[in-house]
Amino acid sequence: MTLASQLAPASSSSAAPVISAAGLGLTFQTGDGAVQALSDVDLTIGRGEFVSFIGPSGCGKTTFLRVIADLERPTAGTISVNGMSAEEARRNRAYGYVFQAAALYPWRTIERNVALPLEIMGYAKADRQERIRRTLDLVNLTGFEKKFPWQLSGGMQQRASIARALAFDADLLLMDEPFGALDEIVRDHLNEQLLKLWARTAKTICFVTHSIPEAVYLSTRIVVMSPRPGRVTDVIQSTLPSERPLGIRETPEFLAIAHRVREGLRAGHSYED
Repeated sequence: MTLASQLAPASSSSAAPVISAAGLGLTFQTGDGAVQALSDVDLTIGRGEFVSFIGPSGCGKTTFLRVIADLERPTAGTISVNGMSAEEARRNRAYGYVFQAAALYPWRTIERNVALPLEIMGYAKADRQERIRRTLDLVNLTGFEKKFPWQLSGGMQQRASIARALAFDADLLLMDEPFGALDEIVRDHLNEQLLKLWARTAKTICFVTHSIPEAVYLSTRIVVMSPRPGRVTDVIQSTLPSERPLGIRETPEFLAIAHRVREGLRAGHSYED
């Protein structure tokens, strides 16, 4: 599958959606009372899409990803993942999850960190080795198999974390602000690499970010969320071409999409907190 075909709107495909949320809400009960994290979220994500979620801190972006992953249970509405409940999808290992920090075990080499979910799932040794080789090649870490995390830069550690999430070949990749702690130069480089990886693997990607340029550069669609309780205030379809060199961020088309995202955030009063 080419990047150009993946950039087509989800509605162009008759396939069932990968994620479908309807009237989704989540309220946490705390010692200080109820906290409504999500409210009335309606969203459908098609196969092969790259969807970014952007909004102010505390707007429920990460919470929504955790609901998809069955790490949080909604208190209202419904959600399905690959036509299953979120719990069934988790049990069927339907997704890989990349956290904000690389979360690699320092006493394990890079290849053994990538191997961890494969070991837990009971893959045979030969199959594990082939998957490790393939996924490290996907993230350009071939040759670093025997290194320990502390011997790699922050960007390389995060690439190893992505390799671990890809190792068991789930169709869905959930990414919670994976590049937020990196400097701008490294972040730009990893954005380019992530687009290439997406083109090569045809994964469906849900990506949380606080960066408007990052959301516009990476995505087929951008979901703008309001402050708590998190609601979807706008869904912006990208009109950018499939080839996206970093210089595209200076073009009028890119800036127009970024402006719409910024206006959507302002309309949601995201700068008043």
